[in-house]
Amino acid sequence: MKIDARQFDALLRDPGAISVVLLTGDDTGMIRERARRLVMAVAGSLDDPFRVVELDRDGASAIPNEMASMSLTGGRRVIRVREAGDAVLPHVTRMLEGRPHGFLILEAPGAASKSKLRVALDKLPTAAVMVCYPLEGRALEGEIRANLAEMKVSADGEAMRFLVEHLGADHSMTRGEIEKLVLYVGPGGQVDLLTAQMCVGDMAGLSLDDALFSATSGDVGGADRALELAMAEGAAPVAVLRTALVHMQKLQRARDAMAEGLSAGEAAKGLRPPLFFRRESVFVQALNLWSPAAIDQACTRLWEAERACKRTGAPDEVICRSAIVGLAQRSAAARRR
Repeated sequence: MKIDARQFDALLRDPGAISVVLLTGDDTGMIRERARRLVMAVAGSLDDPFRVVELDRDGASAIPNEMASMSLTGGRRVIRVREAGDAVLPHVTRMLEGRPHGFLILEAPGAASKSKLRVALDKLPTAAVMVCYPLEGRALEGEIRANLAEMKVSADGEAMRFLVEHLGADHSMTRGEIEKLVLYVGPGGQVDLLTAQMCVGDMAGLSLDDALFSATSGDVGGADRALELAMAEGAAPVAVLRTALVHMQKLQRARDAMAEGLSAGEAAKGLRPPLFFRRESVFVQALNLWSPAAIDQACTRLWEAERACKRTGAPDEVICRSAIVGLAQRSAAARRR
C-alpha cells in the first residue's frame, strides 16, 4: 500500500503488521534519511550487529533467511537493502511465503511506478511504499523553517527566498547546508541574506545555479565553466541532473502562465517560491527561448540521463556534462534563429 509523510510518522511509532517498506522516488537523500529513521525506530541503533543487517542487491538472495532469523538479544531484526530493484522481487516473494520475523527496508531510488517491485508491494497489506520527491515551493520553505526552528535559529524574508531558491534538490544536502548556517549564526541567531549567500552560495549549489541559468539562456561557455566548478566543489552527477529537471519544471510553470496571457516578466515574477531577484532577467530570456514542447523534450532527456547515470559502471560525469551542455547548445541555437 502507498503511504505519505503523515502515515510514515505513524509507521515510525508503530510498524504493526508491516514487514516490508519500499522507499523510492527522485530524492536519494530523503530515501536514505527515511531508511535511517526506520532502522532507528525498529532496532534502536544503526549498527547493532545482532539486529541490523545491510545488504546490497547482489546479496539480496539472503533476504528470506535473514528475515526468518530471530535476534539473539531479542527484538525485531532489520534488513536494509540498498539499490534494490526488480531483481530482488523473487527473494521478497519467497520471504513473504514463509513467516518473516524481521523488518525489511528496500531502498530503490528512481524505481518506475510500473516496476514489478512497486506494483507487487502496492497490493500487499503488509507492505508500505513511499515515494520521496524533492521538496519545492511551500513544502520546501516549511521544511527549512522547521529545521531552523529545531535548532533555535530564524531567517529573514530575503534569506528565506534565497534558501528556497538554492536548496531542495536533495534532502541530505539541504539538511547539511542548514546545519552549516546554524553553526555560523549560533543558537538564537538570525540568518540574513548576506549570511545565507556566504554559507550556502559558496558551495556547489550556487555554481550549479549559474550553470543552469547559463545553459537555459544559451551561454554555452558560462554553463560549462560553472558546471566544472560545481562538480569540483562536490556536486554529484545525479544531483546535478535532478536539479536541472527542477529548473526546467520552473520554466514549464512559467510558460503555462504565459499561455494564460501573462508576459514573460509577469510569469517569472509570479513563480512560487519567487526567483532570486538577480536571476529574473536571465530567466525571462530563457522563457523566450524555450517552447513548452522543447521543455518537455528536455525534461525527458534529463530523466533518461539520470537513469543512465545510475547504471553500474556508467560514466556518470560524462553523461551529466553532455546533458547540461546539450541544454546550453539548444538554447544557443534558439538565440541564433
